[in-house]
Amino acid sequence: MGSGNWSTNVYDAAARYRAAAGTDAFAYNHRVTASTPRTAWRAHQSLDPHGLTVRESRDSAEHPTSLALAVLFDVTGSMGGVPRALQTKLPDLFGLLLRKGYTEHPQILFGAVGDATCDRVPLQLGQFESDNRMDDQLGTILLEGGGGGQMTESYELALYAMARHTSLDCYDKRGRRGYLFLIGDEMPYGKVKAREVRDVLGENIPQDIPVQQILAELRRTFHVFFVLPAGTSHTGNREVLTVWRALLGQNVIELDDLDAVCETIALTVGLGEEAIDLAAGLADLADIGSTAGDSVARALSSRDR
Repeated sequence: MGSGNWSTNVYDAAARYRAAAGTDAFAYNHRVTASTPRTAWRAHQSLDPHGLTVRESRDSAEHPTSLALAVLFDVTGSMGGVPRALQTKLPDLFGLLLRKGYTEHPQILFGAVGDATCDRVPLQLGQFESDNRMDDQLGTILLEGGGGGQMTESYELALYAMARHTSLDCYDKRGRRGYLFLIGDEMPYGKVKAREVRDVLGENIPQDIPVQQILAELRRTFHVFFVLPAGTSHTGNREVLTVWRALLGQNVIELDDLDAVCETIALTVGLGEEAIDLAAGLADLADIGSTAGDSVARALSSRDR
């Protein structure tokens, strides 16, 4: 996957069409939740991980030096605003990555995380895309809004899928890790359960896997970040932050403005690729007219606390 090129003009035209037609940007979610009993809710076939083989980020003539970026977000409870914020800010994300030269050939995968102990759709995974199909990909995500209410969600199941079911040319050919951003407000379960891998992915593994072990496996190929945004049920929760900092260290980002999520992702990639320092990145935000600079500055300058 990953052919084609992003066009803000195409994005804007699609947004105008939806507005004129009265169509929601998350059309699949609207259709399913409006007309289907909850017990029959299913992931869109393009995002269904059952039987998953591999999600690929590949080089091509158009994109000879691809860089894999994965953005997985919790869609339980108060986290439902995250995908909508991402969808509305996609042009800002690409404007920074491409026009400001943070990376020449980004390929972005979107996914959603729920709770495999109780949700109908605990995991959804798209494809790595370079063009406007990623907007379509967001539009097929089911915003289930469930969760178990115990301050844990199945993040570890998403980490397992990304560790064992992705293939990245940036790593295999150039030894450069991709970037994975997990946006949530709760803790992972302590282990990847073999039962849930079987039920959700249709795959048999011999035993449960501690979350620390699968995360170590994933970090061989991805820089992994956890983003805890404002406005969620557990914003600033010390227990949640302590668990994630024990797992990821300074790669835990507290964000006080959800609308700054795309800019935060872009600048984190720019910093990781050594294309900018923080001051230069904040200047880029001002240059494109973004109002997110203060929030991004607080989020990224405080990572080593």
